[in-house]
Amino acid sequence: MIRVRFVSIPVSDQDRALKFYTEKLGFQVVTDQPFGNGQRWIELQPPGADTLVVLFTPPGHEHLIGKFQNVAFTCDDVEGTYRDLASRGVEFVQPARRAEWGGVEAIFKDPDGNTFVLAAPARE
Repeated sequence: MIRVRFVSIPVSDQDRALKFYTEKLGFQVVTDQPFGNGQRWIELQPPGADTLVVLFTPPGHEHLIGKFQNVAFTCDDVEGTYRDLASRGVEFVQPARRAEWGGVEAIFKDPDGNTFVLAAPARE
């Protein structure tokens, strides 16, 4: 059985990103160790998730920093999570709203401008 081990988020400043993902989003540090070329290998775990988030930019991939990321986060209550994260200073480019596909979604940015969807599936 194939599963997703981690997704990588390209960042320009690992210290600033680490602070955002742990203090603002509540992710837990799993690994933080030197990885060469002045970077670290930083693995974070969102609460209750099996898939890890890695704050690392491979050489030659710097152009991906600050773009829409093909990573969607989920939670049980998008509206409540939106309010909570916004109160912590997380920048949203789209507030929580009912999506055309039936679920609820919001879109937020990290300090580098990487953009992510926060969504919950439609309830029956």
